[in-house]
Amino acid sequence: MPAPTVFRTQLTGLTRLHEGKVRDVYAIDAATLLIVTTDRLSAFDVVLPDPIPDKGRVLNSISNFWFARTRHLLPNHLTGADPAQVLREPGERALLEGRAVLVRRLEALPIEAVVRGYLAGSGWKDYQRTGALCGIGLPAGLKLADRLPEPIFTPATKAAPGLHDENISFERMAQLLGAERAAQVRDQALALYRFAAAHARERGIIIADTKFEFGVDAAGTLTLIDEVLTTDSSRFWPADTYRPGTSPPSFDKQYVRDYLETLDWDKRAPGPALPPQVIARTSEKYREALARLTG
Repeated sequence: MPAPTVFRTQLTGLTRLHEGKVRDVYAIDAATLLIVTTDRLSAFDVVLPDPIPDKGRVLNSISNFWFARTRHLLPNHLTGADPAQVLREPGERALLEGRAVLVRRLEALPIEAVVRGYLAGSGWKDYQRTGALCGIGLPAGLKLADRLPEPIFTPATKAAPGLHDENISFERMAQLLGAERAAQVRDQALALYRFAAAHARERGIIIADTKFEFGVDAAGTLTLIDEVLTTDSSRFWPADTYRPGTSPPSFDKQYVRDYLETLDWDKRAPGPALPPQVIARTSEKYREALARLTG
């Protein structure tokens, strides 16, 4: 019998602080939060009405996998404590098994740290239009899905719900964070991407691009937060079928985006319902990515 999907949570005895596109955040105490990864799926910054079975557990497992393997690069927000200890109801503990974590409360930085290793998505559209990617000049004659000469850092602001994130220059990020912190974020994001991309390639996955989020503690220590290198925050391609010049099949929600592009939808809420076959195939892709990455 398949596990039940989790679209929205309202946990007994806990105050929900935030409902994001995918994650619900609850207050535990002054130092700790509970983050629940639901089965919600967003595309074009709109939460779609249909949950994707197992998506939350897969995303949580992938994030935990990377958090454990990147501690040598920088600390992360996980406390290591069992979320079951703060869930009062047995039914809620069972429902959220594998999809919740207890994390430290930190001050989130107001930017998304995007790293691109290949020319795809909005970056490809930008290159076609301007010959550059987010204002960064690139060689002429690149094709869709081409590997970039070097991974590049393209920060973005975090948009309010229902709005689109906005790409910004490194100089603008430095104005927001300060020059020293901005350089630290850029350098850590690039180091994380290079480390993860090398591991993933050994497992048959190309990480075309990804986005990281960072926070700081009371001492100002830069810390990795939210999710990391998941099929929601990254574009994953199978290495064995990768061919520049074509849009590679993906393990991430690009599969859903491609379906939505065939519809007469203005990419504003409410999002359209997904056919059962798209839901099932998307769930399979998420699970396959987890299996490949973690072995």
